[in-house]
Amino acid sequence: MDKDAIRSILATDCGSTTTKAILIEKRGDEFRLAVRGEAPTTVEAPAEDVTRGVLNAVAEVAELVGRPLVDDQGRLIQPFDGTQGVDLYLSTSSAGGGLQMMVAGVVRQMTAQSAERAALGAGAIVMDVLSSNDRRRPHEKIERIRQLRPDMVLLSGGVDGGTQKHVVELAQLIGAADPRPRLGTSLRLPVIYAGNREAREQVQAVLGERTALEVVENLRPSLEEENLQPARLKIQHQFLEHVMAQAPGYPRLMAMVDEPIMPTPAAVGLIMQRVARERGISLVGVDIGGATTDVFSVFGGAFNRTVSANYGMSYSISNVLADAGLEDVFRWVPFDLPEGELRNRIKNKMIRPTSIPYLVEELMIEQALAREALRLSFDQHRLLATGLKGVQRQSDIASMFDQGASGHSLVDLMSLDLLIGSGGVLSHAPRRAQAAMMLMDAFLPEGVTRLAVDSIFMMPQLGVLAEVHPEAATQVFEKDCLVELGTCVAPAGPARPGRRVLSGRIGQTGFTLDQGQLQLLPLGPGEVARAVLVPERGLDVGAGRGQVLECEVHGGEVGLILDGRGRRPFTLPPEKAARLRALAEWNQALDLYPIGPVGNPLVGVPDRLAGEVTGG
Repeated sequence: MDKDAIRSILATDCGSTTTKAILIEKRGDEFRLAVRGEAPTTVEAPAEDVTRGVLNAVAEVAELVGRPLVDDQGRLIQPFDGTQGVDLYLSTSSAGGGLQMMVAGVVRQMTAQSAERAALGAGAIVMDVLSSNDRRRPHEKIERIRQLRPDMVLLSGGVDGGTQKHVVELAQLIGAADPRPRLGTSLRLPVIYAGNREAREQVQAVLGERTALEVVENLRPSLEEENLQPARLKIQHQFLEHVMAQAPGYPRLMAMVDEPIMPTPAAVGLIMQRVARERGISLVGVDIGGATTDVFSVFGGAFNRTVSANYGMSYSISNVLADAGLEDVFRWVPFDLPEGELRNRIKNKMIRPTSIPYLVEELMIEQALAREALRLSFDQHRLLATGLKGVQRQSDIASMFDQGASGHSLVDLMSLDLLIGSGGVLSHAPRRAQAAMMLMDAFLPEGVTRLAVDSIFMMPQLGVLAEVHPEAATQVFEKDCLVELGTCVAPAGPARPGRRVLSGRIGQTGFTLDQGQLQLLPLGPGEVARAVLVPERGLDVGAGRGQVLECEVHGGEVGLILDGRGRRPFTLPPEKAARLRALAEWNQALDLYPIGPVGNPLVGVPDRLAGEVTGG
């Protein structure tokens, strides 16, 4: 279709519980979001037809926009004639659990990790990683494959021209397991081979008859190279051909769309990469859901995605408590609470996942848990977002199989330009300052970092749109999707309590910042100020230790936040009374909650979340 002829675009995202639809229309010379609708996803019983949920969401959009989009036979009306229909229809999906994969490679810290990055970048949930050196016996690996029943397997291993023995052994394990795919049990399991090209014939002999084998270029052709794109593209193709085609109602949805359906996380990754590329920046994005948390990053042009399948705000909330520990969750709760009551409130959320906080105390507890879910997910992301393992290592083959080997993380918080939060607990926080504070506490950005949230989680739809109409996707992302919260300025390095850590000037206004202090300076959406930042000796704000930094700082709905609470290390006071006082002071500095006097944060709090709390 001619891009210039497109005036109206419909895009849906079929999530595990909710299907979201947005209508984008050209107004004058630019594209803008017109309306948004949603409906329950219907991939499971009793409906078992994903298109019913899609049509219900589209019906809401049609009602809001005031014109028909679907005809009497349930077909989209195309093209847009000024009174009905749309020009373009696109969709993403993570319904039915999304794309669930296993990956396998010879060395866990080399080819297996490259395979994991390829699968994650294609939008998959990686259920397990098999490798020749993972210390499981062959029968345990076979049983694991049979147990998990993945949608697809990505097999890698060996540089081109290297040894073939280990990757062939992995192929034999997959063949011996003879797993049935999760959907379409009568079909053969899709397996993608992206390893040593010299072993292709042997892998074909082992798996060609038992699986739906596809061969692509080696994702690790040499120790110094990583070529993930062919494997990622093949994963998405196989996702459409073998996985989506077996899910209830998806063949009909695939016939409705004008471009191939894309896994939701892959689409979000695309829009993140586009924003980083077009702005020339480094960024980190996070999407925290009920069951999982996805983290995306782009540093130096290198894109990475991880999914923490055990950390979420409803179904997986008990996992957050178990892995973070009670003490780390308690450190963010700004009032005294018995341990048993905290556990009960968390478990109530797990068994009633769609409930929302009713009391201010419940909101504070939920946001304390969100900090830990985000922190744990980001820690996992930094471990995987690394440079290539095994490059220029002067060591024997035994050290290459060392499980403790690790590369340098690509995530550099001092060079981070933009931090984007998404998901209900961030996008729908009653006050935007609460979202900013959760991002700061969980990610601990250093230097000068812009903060933003996705207004209504439309990044998946914009990601798939960016492949078809980049201009429209970028315009809607900038104008309607991204909500700028402001800028965080945080000096890094050790500082003594009560000592000055930063001084300088924002525009014509001078300031000083002490260790442990938070300050909020007014700088509204669209406003830009010239900043002169003077860190104390031994501290770094982006130009080096003790070096003055002159830069532009951008405003937002929260403003300019000066964070003197410390980085490398960041610590909270260990004594309860001092910790509660510090939390209360920070809460007041950013006006997070309707609190009482410092040190007594619940004095004067209304019992229920009335208009002041539930407002934006």
